Amino acid sequence: MPHADADDYFWWPTDPPYTTMRPPGDRVTLMQQVFVPRQAWVLSGSMLGWGQSVLERCDAVVFLSLDSTERLARLALRERVRRDQRPVDEGALEAFLDWARRYDDPDFDGRSRRAHEEWLATLTCPVLRLDSASPRDEMRDAVLTWTPPPVVAHTTAGPAPAPGEAPGA
Repeated sequence: MPHADADDYFWWPTDPPYTTMRPPGDRVTLMQQVFVPRQAWVLSGSMLGWGQSVLERCDAVVFLSLDSTERLARLALRERVRRDQRPVDEGALEAFLDWARRYDDPDFDGRSRRAHEEWLATLTCPVLRLDSASPRDEMRDAVLTWTPPPVVAHTTAGPAPAPGEAPGA
C-alpha cells in the first residue's frame, strides 16, 4: 500500500531539510496529484491546521503517543542521524528541540497534545490509539488486526476548503 509522509508535502525539499514550508494550498494540491486519488494509501504525520480535505478522505486514524522523555530522546537521535556526516546547526537543532519540548504543555499554542486531542475529538472516522513505547511488531499487529467500523462513503462534493487550501482541494 502506498505511504506518504505529511512532512514531505509540508516542506520544500532543501539541503538541509525542513527549512522552507510550502504554502498550505500547494501541499494539498501536491497530495491530490500524488496519492489522494488512489483507492488506498497510508499517510503519516500531522496535518493539524491544514489539509482538511485530505483528512476527510481518511477511513481511520491511528494516533501514536509516547511519554515526553522518550519522545524527546527519539527526536534528538533522529535529528542527529538525519544530519550524520554533515555540519549540524546546533542553534537550529536546539530551537527545534525547545519547540518539541512544549508539545505536552497545555498552554502552548503550537502543535501540541492538547491541539491534537481537540482535533481527534472532531473526527468522524474511527481512531486507534497506540503507545509508541510498545514494540514495533506489537503496534503493527494492532493496526493489521484492527477492524474499524465502516465509514460513510466519501464524496467529491464537500465542505468549503479550509483557509489556505486550494479550492477543490
